[in-house]
Amino acid sequence: MNPLNAIHLNGLRALEAVGRLGSLQAAADELGVTVGAVSQQVIKAEAQLGRTVFERTGRGMQPTAFGTPFLRKLTAGFRELAEAAGSARRRDDTILVISVAPIFASRWLIHRIHQFSAAHPEISLRIESTTTLADLAGSDVDLGIRIGPGTWPGVRAEFVLPQEMFPVCTPELARRLKTTADLVDMPAVIDANDQFTWDRWLKAAGLDQPPPRTRHMFSDASLCLDAALAGQGVLLAWPILASWAIAEGRLVAPFDIRVKTGMGYYFVTAPEVREPRKVSLFKAWMRKAIADSVGGEGEAIPAPSPASPSSP
Repeated sequence: MNPLNAIHLNGLRALEAVGRLGSLQAAADELGVTVGAVSQQVIKAEAQLGRTVFERTGRGMQPTAFGTPFLRKLTAGFRELAEAAGSARRRDDTILVISVAPIFASRWLIHRIHQFSAAHPEISLRIESTTTLADLAGSDVDLGIRIGPGTWPGVRAEFVLPQEMFPVCTPELARRLKTTADLVDMPAVIDANDQFTWDRWLKAAGLDQPPPRTRHMFSDASLCLDAALAGQGVLLAWPILASWAIAEGRLVAPFDIRVKTGMGYYFVTAPEVREPRKVSLFKAWMRKAIADSVGGEGEAIPAPSPASPSSP
């Protein structure tokens, strides 16, 4: 009997991830599941193996005498599987698969895809628009674009652009804003999921005044932008979200005050994988497109403090 028939692959993946990364939390982040799910998979896998792989100590999950060589073999095995999957992906260098957040895709990338296609007609793009972090080593995704601190486990992260916040509104509303003090009497469009608030922006900008009054609140940044475009109020936006509307003159930034949030945009790729030409071409194109649309790239930023925004 094949011993693999007696244990689920997800359990082996959980064991390998915890052993390689050193904690349940790091393994959960990489696998895209909860800490509780990883813990249950580890317990079930150990029961199926009939051996204890980890000791639960005050210092976390420590491999047992059996677990140390076992985990080493698992890591080598999954690396072989990833390379096998990657070889299938590399058979077609004419298709570039990109994983990106829906807002980035709809508000920035979709307006500029034609530019990349004109420069590289031999490459077709497949955009996977999702908030779920892609498994770059075990899927056909060639490149991810993420926003956050740049410290995700199990990937190679390459800094692209810092995230900055600034007010935007329609030209009609902007004519009522002579100074920042006029914001007090303006309606504000609020992103309910954004941890970077008007109070924080005003404080970081060195302004001692009340924030605008909340008029409408949405749970999606894209809807917030639509509300701002409809003249519903002033929105705290960021360049990737609002650059196209600003370029078209539909929105303006009435004040030249931009505040860094402590997060940034990053290219993420699978570690220990040679970068294909199609990825290099897209990254070079996107860096130039960002420089043209939002003013270029800044310095790489450190991981945020606990009080800073977390990755969406």
